[in-house]
Amino acid sequence: MLEKMFREKRCACTFAVMNYAELASRLTQNDVTLVAVSKTQPPARLMELYHAGQRIFGENRVQEMLEKRVALPDDIQWHLIGHLQTNKVKAVAPFVRMIHSVDSLHLLEEIDKQAQKAGRVIDCLLQFHIAQEETKFGLSQSEALELLRSTAFQQMQHIRICGVMGMASFSDDLTLVRSEFKTLKNIFDRLKNDFFKDAPYFKDISMGMSGDWEIAVEEGSTMVRIGSLLFQ
Repeated sequence: MLEKMFREKRCACTFAVMNYAELASRLTQNDVTLVAVSKTQPPARLMELYHAGQRIFGENRVQEMLEKRVALPDDIQWHLIGHLQTNKVKAVAPFVRMIHSVDSLHLLEEIDKQAQKAGRVIDCLLQFHIAQEETKFGLSQSEALELLRSTAFQQMQHIRICGVMGMASFSDDLTLVRSEFKTLKNIFDRLKNDFFKDAPYFKDISMGMSGDWEIAVEEGSTMVRIGSLLFQ
């Protein structure tokens, strides 16, 4: 029984690495960054991808990210991709590489505050609500414009807005999914032209997951968040 369990575990890890190599190659050809979504996965599974060359891992929950960070190599780049509460910002501010889920001025103010305390500038993405589901988080276009025009934003010195993030509807309607990705790309283009024309760091469109990443890349994604394809 133990031998069978070991074989199954080893096969699962090998399968993940094989998927990783194929996926990473295709994304590299399109100049797209892979964020390996590692939520609920034990450190050993992350190490399989680490040894294959992956360095960017995305976590949804702060506590899980903190636990994995101390158990894994220091050169891993941690991305916070889930909804972030302001009272959790302090815990990740000293090390998080990028926060994908900025959905309010209040949250951005707290990130700026904690980044200042940590002596850092934290890269952030503005999350937009582009899906049909009301349960998803994100800014509307009008809310984003208000945020970027605000005096509070203009005074921030410890955050850097590097682009946008969005999640398409969980749907088999690929036309709908594609249209939502087009919407996010249009938002990115507008913000780039109106607010970040001279900012080379404003370049990321984080969109696309395991079920729709190919469409996302076709529609301009520069960063995909892949979990289940890698950790089956």
